[in-house]
Amino acid sequence: MNYPEMHLNNEFLKVIDLVVALVKVGKIIEQSLKVGIELINGFQDLKSPVIIKPNICTINDKTGFAVNDARVVEALLNLLFKEDRDLSVKIVESDSMSKFADEAFEKFGYRNLEEKMKQAGFDLSVVNLSQSPTVETDFEGNYFKKPAFPDILVDPHFFISLAVAKIHNLTTLTGALKNLFGLLPRKDQSFYHPHINDVIVDLNRFFQPNLCIVDARVTLDGWNGQISKRLDQFIIGKTTVATDATLARILEFKPEEIQHLTEAASYKLGSLSPKVVGEKIS
Repeated sequence: MNYPEMHLNNEFLKVIDLVVALVKVGKIIEQSLKVGIELINGFQDLKSPVIIKPNICTINDKTGFAVNDARVVEALLNLLFKEDRDLSVKIVESDSMSKFADEAFEKFGYRNLEEKMKQAGFDLSVVNLSQSPTVETDFEGNYFKKPAFPDILVDPHFFISLAVAKIHNLTTLTGALKNLFGLLPRKDQSFYHPHINDVIVDLNRFFQPNLCIVDARVTLDGWNGQISKRLDQFIIGKTTVATDATLARILEFKPEEIQHLTEAASYKLGSLSPKVVGEKIS
């Protein structure tokens, strides 16, 4: 795909966090990601460790699209290491009701990817947050009061939320915001479902991803449901709210009517009306 060159003037740079790139995915995944990231002015402020949180929600992916494709993760890693080959990168996921993270890392190719990158001399590791030490924080959220989170998440880092586009019965949609639910280390994560909107907002207030990528090549009707639409798009933004507001509109929802989106926006975690560059939503 060829997109017109963007001349990023000072006024645009002031609002770059309100800009979301919508990029057609071609045969070369890495090139599509590269175009989208460049449209939002690159990685910016990249530092170690880089934390990548993919959506690995189940051990039994019915369609092949409920879990982030390891090829997309590899393409992202290639771009990161081209930016700085000395980065330390950690791919993180927790156990949940529908999977053990270590088993899922193995099944979906993440362990092979870890070994491949290490053999090439890069510092990459996959981390099961349910097996990681935790540290108590001073965070006072709507739901969490001084929660204990895995220690590698609490230290300063560059955080990427890599999500899959889905419709969800509890939260309307799954995107960059809902993806952080998988950071919670307890296996019975359904414990949080009665307060899921407050939990999602608290997690995003505390962790605040630096980069958000939603793989919307295919959207699913359900967290592990059937294919709903084939869009062949990546949605890429600097804030969770702006990224998910764009996803909502693509899925024909109104962002202002999605509770966790509007609450996150009230904490200045992004705009519900971002500027979309690249492809047009229509």
